[in-house]
Amino acid sequence: MTRILYFIDSLSAWTGKAFAWCIVILTFSTCYEVFVRYVLNAPTVWAFDMSVQMYGALFMMCGAYALSQGAHVRGDVLYRLMSNRTQAKIDLVLYIIFLLPGAMALIFYGYGFAADSWFYKEVSWSSPTRIQIYFFKTLIPIAGTLVLLQGFAEAVRCVICIKTGEWPERLHDVQETEVRLMKEQQELQRQEKDHD
Repeated sequence: MTRILYFIDSLSAWTGKAFAWCIVILTFSTCYEVFVRYVLNAPTVWAFDMSVQMYGALFMMCGAYALSQGAHVRGDVLYRLMSNRTQAKIDLVLYIIFLLPGAMALIFYGYGFAADSWFYKEVSWSSPTRIQIYFFKTLIPIAGTLVLLQGFAEAVRCVICIKTGEWPERLHDVQETEVRLMKEQQELQRQEKDHD
């Protein structure tokens, strides 16, 4: 089971890191637009479309990666004080009530939106360049599928934690300093308990 969880984590991480490059494209295109608009007095017609599409792709495709790293927003003022089993029970219920229907809606309705968009070769009506958007609408059901897969992995982790009382290991990646310091503090507390 661990290999399956790691495979799903790896898929989420790979996709998130691949689409994270959208922020680089977005940054360079915005800087270019600012330069040509205010220095050369020659604004582009494509900069607005580029920023909307790149940010949308980044937001949609990095959701599963954020979930795999535990980076989604959580009110952990009380949550972090609870036992691992209680945390796992709460997470499992929330995954079933919110994440599963949300991911299924992204897949089901996103597929319909993408299929219609491809059929009509949809372009943006709010854009002066009339950019094609059917490529980007295809990301909606793909993102839903990735979130659903990662949600499955998270639910399995919850079940394992409920049974064992310990969270299963994750693939590690870049972490916020606060998270790393909390883990170090927990490890010190465990060592002190073992020493006593």
